Amino acid sequence: MTYLEAIKDGFRLVNRNWQLVLIQISMVFISSIGFFIIVGIPLAIAFIIFGIDLTGFADIRDIFGILRGPSDLLSKYLGLFLIVLSSFLFYIIMVALLGIYIFGGAVGVIGRSIREGTRGFNIRIFFEEAKRLFFHLLGFTSVIGIIFIIAAFALGVLGGGIAAVVSFAQSQDSTLALFFGTFFSLLLIIIALVLILGILSITLYGIASIVFKDTGSLKSIREAVNYLVRHPNAFWLYAMLFTGYLMASFLIILLSYPFTLIPIIGTILSFPYQLISYAFETYLGLTIIAAILTYYYSTEISVRPAEPVTEGPAAPGEEEEKSAQDAELNSNAQE
Repeated sequence: MTYLEAIKDGFRLVNRNWQLVLIQISMVFISSIGFFIIVGIPLAIAFIIFGIDLTGFADIRDIFGILRGPSDLLSKYLGLFLIVLSSFLFYIIMVALLGIYIFGGAVGVIGRSIREGTRGFNIRIFFEEAKRLFFHLLGFTSVIGIIFIIAAFALGVLGGGIAAVVSFAQSQDSTLALFFGTFFSLLLIIIALVLILGILSITLYGIASIVFKDTGSLKSIREAVNYLVRHPNAFWLYAMLFTGYLMASFLIILLSYPFTLIPIIGTILSFPYQLISYAFETYLGLTIIAAILTYYYSTEISVRPAEPVTEGPAAPGEEEEKSAQDAELNSNAQE
């Protein structure tokens, strides 16, 4: 399958299942309402219980004064801080679980459309796939999150080493320091881009392995790495799609800039524009996932040779029928 065919199939799949975009947008509204219920209401109740007067925070100089000595404020309102922190952590966990559940249903519907050739969206299939893939995706995203943290730590250590080398070169020669600074900065940017793209591509192709092969977390990562080694074009497909997504997002941000220049009407029009832009970005994201799943299925699943059919021993009735047929043929031949 070519890149163009995968992208076209991705658009066709998302167009047939356009309800997935609405589900993603609905999740944003649910998350916003959940933030108000889980974080906003306990915070307001805590302010009432502790009798905090917000008029003291009206002056910005008072806020900076509080930030200079936060220990006194923390010791005074420790209960309020714990309530806000626990509510916020609970909100983050709930939104993350809901996002994984919705994402599992979306990729499951796309994967079943690819595998079975089903047409149109079915809410029953969405919930079935969400339940089937939820725990697989939960473990997989946890492992990928740990890998991202390790990669960020490694990049931080590498950046610190480069800064030490450049500072040492500055003490020797300014020209040498300029060369080292430019060279190592470009090297760090290239390494970071390759590392981030590599982890993201492993993430998407690992999700494809979960959808089509129903593998576990670690096995999905191994399957994705082996697949990318066997099919390096799959990495470049994702790199191309990721670059296109970044360019489209940058264009959307650039088009939203004129709304900031209009005092009142711009603020009113910015809300529907943000909603439309989010729907468009969601559509593009689902299209990228559909294209990746299509390419993975065509190069990994559908190309597998069929297993040879081995003939087992014949049943007793079949042996007797065959013997009778042979005897009849022999008697006809003798006649």
